[in-house]
Amino acid sequence: MRRMRLEPRPDWKARLEALGVNYHTHDDGSPYWREDACYGFSLPEVERLERAAQDVQAMCLKAVDHILARNRFAEYGIPPQLIPAIRESWERDEVSIYGRFDFAFDGGLPKLLEYNADTPTSLVEAAIAQWYWLEERFPGRDQFNSLHERLIEAWKRASGYLPVGTVYFLYQDTWEDHQTVAYLRDTADQAGLSTAQLALEDLGWNEASGEFVDLDGRPIRAAFKLYPWEFMWKDAYGPMLARQPRPCTFLEPAWKMLLSNKALLAILWELFPDSPYLLPAYLDGPRDLIAYVKKPILAREGANVEIHAPGLDLQASEQRDCYGAEGYIYQAYAPLPECDGFHPVIGGWIVDGEPAGMGIRESISPITDNGSCFVPHVIED
Repeated sequence: MRRMRLEPRPDWKARLEALGVNYHTHDDGSPYWREDACYGFSLPEVERLERAAQDVQAMCLKAVDHILARNRFAEYGIPPQLIPAIRESWERDEVSIYGRFDFAFDGGLPKLLEYNADTPTSLVEAAIAQWYWLEERFPGRDQFNSLHERLIEAWKRASGYLPVGTVYFLYQDTWEDHQTVAYLRDTADQAGLSTAQLALEDLGWNEASGEFVDLDGRPIRAAFKLYPWEFMWKDAYGPMLARQPRPCTFLEPAWKMLLSNKALLAILWELFPDSPYLLPAYLDGPRDLIAYVKKPILAREGANVEIHAPGLDLQASEQRDCYGAEGYIYQAYAPLPECDGFHPVIGGWIVDGEPAGMGIRESISPITDNGSCFVPHVIED
């Protein structure tokens, strides 16, 4: 794996905007999309990343079975009233569309940092933007990227599980969320589903019929939501999520609550301590770890993360009061490689349970956060 400097395409911003990546630049003018660099991988390195994603996904599904069998919901901070919905969605084998593992990778064996199993973003960049970039910058080369085709196939399979009718795509009012949902909706359209897009703030509830509804009062019986489950259960609609029968089938399904929570990391380590892809992780403190990372079990974008290691005590630049109340995970510190002064994290995408590609975020800081950049990649073999 190596980081290569490149001359930016003269019209790169317009090219990205044509693909829906309108958020290529941060508000302070710094780049989010790195046009002046890329990462090159050998084919064996890509195969190691693909195998890691496949094996960790299999372990995660076994962990869900274990959590449900042992009733280990308290460690997750999940309200008791939601447990039946989680069990039902797992027993019905409700389909999952996508997720993203974050790996530390220096060319050897990838190490799992966390699983963004519920609302992962950077999808448009990984699936579309970097593919068109590859065709223009490195024609004839390849990329670990079958995201678009696999997403379409995933929606085709999901159509057999979802209630008959329109699938609503719910989004929050940011450019990135809007475009991510629009792209996922497009892949569902290509799979032959009937779809509609709706802002989360416009989601309604009809108490008389016991249904979620759109602005015109039409029932919403199936919906993809780019909104975390832990936020949903705390919102005004929280009690509706626990009703039986459930008024709406949501994607990602309710059982993904057991994978999007970082308490998963401790359970994985407990169940699979010999896995070469896992790092020691605990819920009750760092134990005997000399170097460790402290993370809220429910947090996003690197907020409230702390690194404690000999010669290094680092706190995330962003601190949010809404994170930390449910508890923390203490995970062995896996230093990210330094490439040209940047620290890359490999995002290993899972679509319909199978590895489907990767995207890379890099930062000057060892803590990847909302200000980290997306960098495309190429297979050099």
